[in-house]
Amino acid sequence: MLNYIWMSLLILGIGAALVTDVVDQSENIYRNGKPFAVEVTLNHPFQKGISKTYDAEIYVRAKNFNKFYSKSIKNDFTERGKITFDYTKEKNSLYLKISKSTPPFWKKMAKASGKEDDILGNVKNFRMIDSTHAHAMIVFEKISFVKMRDVTNAAIDYAQTAVTIALGLIGIMALWLGVMKIADEAGLIKIIARAVKPITKFLFPDVPQDHPAMGSMIMNISANILGLGNAATPFGLKAMEELEELNPKKGVATDAMIMFLAINTAGLTLIPATAIAIRAALGSSDPTIIIGTSVFGASCATLTGITMAKLATKFPFKFSALFEWIKDNLKKILVSLAVLLGIAVLTWLGAFKFVGSLVSVVSPETFKIAVQIISTLAIPSIIFAFVLFGLYKKVNVYESFVEGAKEGFDIAVKIIPYLVGMLVAIGIFRAGGMMDVLQDLLAWPAHLIGMPKEALPMALIRPLSGSGSAGVMAEIMTRYGPDSLIGIMVSTFFGSTETTFYVLAVYFGAVNIRKTRSAVLVGLTADFVGIVAATFIVNQLFG
Repeated sequence: MLNYIWMSLLILGIGAALVTDVVDQSENIYRNGKPFAVEVTLNHPFQKGISKTYDAEIYVRAKNFNKFYSKSIKNDFTERGKITFDYTKEKNSLYLKISKSTPPFWKKMAKASGKEDDILGNVKNFRMIDSTHAHAMIVFEKISFVKMRDVTNAAIDYAQTAVTIALGLIGIMALWLGVMKIADEAGLIKIIARAVKPITKFLFPDVPQDHPAMGSMIMNISANILGLGNAATPFGLKAMEELEELNPKKGVATDAMIMFLAINTAGLTLIPATAIAIRAALGSSDPTIIIGTSVFGASCATLTGITMAKLATKFPFKFSALFEWIKDNLKKILVSLAVLLGIAVLTWLGAFKFVGSLVSVVSPETFKIAVQIISTLAIPSIIFAFVLFGLYKKVNVYESFVEGAKEGFDIAVKIIPYLVGMLVAIGIFRAGGMMDVLQDLLAWPAHLIGMPKEALPMALIRPLSGSGSAGVMAEIMTRYGPDSLIGIMVSTFFGSTETTFYVLAVYFGAVNIRKTRSAVLVGLTADFVGIVAATFIVNQLFG
C-alpha cells in the first residue's frame, strides 16, 4: 500500500506542477515581455549620457498594477518599492529590491527567478519630468516553470530534512535504548508488562507476554500518552525490531505491528505540549483549553484504530474488496461505531471533568506551570528511576547502557532511505500544488461536518508532516487568533491525530517491511475519525 501511495504522491505532485506551469505560460500570468508603467524618483539628479548607478524608488498606481496582473492577483498591491537603477547609453537595467512592502506577487516572481531578494528588469522609454523624477516602462526578466522549480527545490530540501531528522535521532535513540537495556536486564520491563497484562493480551494476543517487544511497546505507548515524543520514537523502533524477530513472514507486517502502529498513528496524548506551547506563544488567554477537546478527538481516533486493526485481523480483506465488505457488514459497522462513539464520549467527559476541576481549583497560569513542570521532570525522572532500579538489582549499568546505545545508532542510520523517500514524495506533493487542489475539492464536504474551509489545510497536512502541520497551525492561528473557533479547532486537530505517513515510513523502514497490508487504511481511518470528532466537539463547546 505504501508503494502505491508513494507513487501517487510523486505523480500527482509533478503532474499538478506541470499542468499549472503550462496554463500559467499559456495565459502569461507573469506578463513576460510586457512593459509596465511606473514613476521613478532618483536619489540624486539624473545625468543624461553618463553611465551611472542610482538608488531610486518606484511609485506604482494601484489601478495600473491590478489591471496589468489581472489574471494573477487579487488585492496584491503596495504603492512603493526600492530599486537600484543602472543607467548606460546602450541599455538601462534595474534591480527591484524585495522588502516587506513589496507586493506578494513580485516576491513570488523574485523567488522564481532564483534570487529571492530582487528581480532583474530593463527600463524602456525613460522620460525625465525634472532632475530626479521620471516616467518609465519596466520589462521584468522572463519567469517560467515556477511550480516545477518549486518541486525541484522541495525534493532537495526534504531529502536534506529527512537525513537531518534521521541523524538527529541517533543521540536520542542511543540514550533511550541504553536506558531501556538497563531496565530490561534489571527485570523492570517484565514487571511493567505484568501490571498491564489484561490490556496487552487483548491488543497483542500473538505476542508472548514476557517477550521484550511487549515492554518496548508499553514504554512507547506510555511515552506518547505523556507527550514525551522524543522518548517514544526509540522505544517504538526497538519494539518493531523485536516484533520482526517473532515474524514468521519476514518483510510482511504482522497483526501485532498493525495494531501497534494503529495506536501510534492515533496520537493519544494527555498533554498536547507542542500545540499548547504555540498557542501560548501567540498570546492565547487560555493555551490549555484544548486538552479536553484533544483527548476527546484522540480517544475517538485510538478506539477507531484499535477496532479497525482488529477487524483487519478477523476479516483479512483486500483493498479492492473493501467496499463490498462494508456493504455486507454495514449494520455491524454502524453498531460498532455507535459503541465506539459512546465510549469516546465517556472518556472525554471524564478527562474534561478532571481538567475542569483542576482549572477551577487553580488559575490557568498555575495549571500551565504545572504542565510544564511535569513535562520537564518526566524524562529525567524515568532515567533516574531506571538506573536506580538497575543498581538495586546489581546490574552493571554503564556496560548495559553502552550495549543498548549501539543498537540505537544502527536503527537510526537504517531508516534514512525510507525517510528520504517518503518525505521527498510529500514535499513534491505539496510544492506541486495538489494540496490546494484537495482543499478546493473537499471544501464542501468539510462544510457539511462543520469544518471551516480555513481549517481544512491543517486537516490535510497533519497525516503527512509534523513540522509542516505545526507551521500551518501557527500560520492559521496567527491570522484568525489562537482563541477563535478556527484557532481552537486547528490546535485540537494537532492534538487529536499523528503524522501517519511519517510514522509508517520510519517504523516499517526500520525493519524493512515491504508489505504493509492494512496498516495505511487503519491509520488513515483513525485520522479521519479523529479529525471529525475534533470538529464535532469544538463546534459543540465553542461554536
